[in-house]
Amino acid sequence: MPLDRLRQKLTKEVMWLYILKLLQERPMYGYEIKDQIKNHFNWSPTTITSYVVLYKLESGGYVRTEVRGDDSTKVKRKYYIITESGETLIGEGIAFLREVLGKLET
Repeated sequence: MPLDRLRQKLTKEVMWLYILKLLQERPMYGYEIKDQIKNHFNWSPTTITSYVVLYKLESGGYVRTEVRGDDSTKVKRKYYIITESGETLIGEGIAFLREVLGKLET
């Protein structure tokens, strides 16, 4: 169905938009990002896809990582933090979507 394809294109295929938007709020670890996408945007990416997108964002310089530990549980997690380049990219992505939507609504 055309609408199903549109939903896929605007969710899974541009997951970087959702990830960067969440990271504007605060640094998060990978599994938390996956859960927050479901909570904030009402769709659920696979765990593998989340990490693939995070890896690409990191290798592109749009996020950086920092390992943080919890002293009480001794658990260490890799947190993702949006960079200045990531802030620019999310702004440009949202501006592009607004432009397209504006053209569709006129």
